[in-house]
Amino acid sequence: MASTLKPDDARQVEEAIAWAVANGEPLELIARGSKRALGRPFQAETVLDLSAFSGLIDYEPAELVLTAGPATPMVEIEKLLAENNQMLAFEPMDLTALLGGAASEGSLGGSLMINSGGPRRIKAGAARDHLLGFDAVSGRAESFKSGARVVKNVTGYDLPKVICGSYGTLAALTRIDVKVLPRPEKIYTVLVIGLDAKRAVEAMSVAMNSAHEVSAAAHVPAGLSAKSAVSYIREAGASVTALRIEGFGPSVERRCAELREELAAFGAIEELHTMNSLSFWLEVRDVHYLVAPMQHPVWRISVPPADGAAVAADLSGLEGAAWFSDWAGGLIWLQLPASNDASAETVRAAVQNAGGHATLVRAERDARAAVPVFQPQPAPIAALSRRVKESFDPKRILNPGRMYAGI
Repeated sequence: MASTLKPDDARQVEEAIAWAVANGEPLELIARGSKRALGRPFQAETVLDLSAFSGLIDYEPAELVLTAGPATPMVEIEKLLAENNQMLAFEPMDLTALLGGAASEGSLGGSLMINSGGPRRIKAGAARDHLLGFDAVSGRAESFKSGARVVKNVTGYDLPKVICGSYGTLAALTRIDVKVLPRPEKIYTVLVIGLDAKRAVEAMSVAMNSAHEVSAAAHVPAGLSAKSAVSYIREAGASVTALRIEGFGPSVERRCAELREELAAFGAIEELHTMNSLSFWLEVRDVHYLVAPMQHPVWRISVPPADGAAVAADLSGLEGAAWFSDWAGGLIWLQLPASNDASAETVRAAVQNAGGHATLVRAERDARAAVPVFQPQPAPIAALSRRVKESFDPKRILNPGRMYAGI
């Protein structure tokens, strides 16, 4: 049975990691544990529980900066920001329902560790583009800081870009500074009904290349649109291609009207207003359409948007496949029937032809243990990645005066 270390402050985190280094003991880092089913089953006898690092530390709405502990629940942060008409613009996903947990269990640190980014990523970027700074303890049991509580920070190396997406392999965070932005006054969604995957990509391309500042573009095939809680989509009886426009009221209304005219040649057009738009884009963000059945594996596939339709067509031919796309066709969420290998070879072959990559987000434990969950790297890049992780020393990076010590 695994033992648990639960430090209360940064010094205790240092001590815990120093003990693990001295004993050659790997540590599993968790904040709230909502993403433990993501990735390969972790082989560690000791858990480093960072749940004590939770809660708001500082929030300055006028400065658009929020500081909190990494284990702070995302629902608490989003509630506080909503009360001040602000938001995390990278639209962090809540994958807890998809991974078999109770909804809304995710933490701020967990969102950053997977470099979360929802439908707005095509306009606002991912988590790494909104992390201003952090305090952490490295794998050498040394506390360090990077970045600062300012939006324009050009001092030193941009370690926030490296930490985001590292899945807890580089450092244990103890404090996080993030950028926040004003919430849009209105959110409208233009719906094009009944397009196939190829025509949907064409319509999304027209919208994204227009002057209407589309902030999200997704395509939900007919079989999944019927699962929506939004009646306009559920009752459409066909596929739905959705384009989101947000901002000040008069501007949103004008841009939506003009976009509808530009897309009229693609077929029937509908429009969702703010409340229905919010509900729909939460469904897309949290992969609501593929939550059930829980035993079926789910892949997250990233490809060039222009190739999205072709990849979706290849994969939709697999028996029992269900999929929808986000990021104007560049992100495909795919569900397949349960199997020993989650159809990994077939999925990766289709994706490789398009120059993309695929991540097995959900599968049974045996399948996650049998196949590479993350996209395998070419041998030279994999070797370089291992060297970077083994030699990662933020103290040297943050202090250029020590860069050449010992040479």
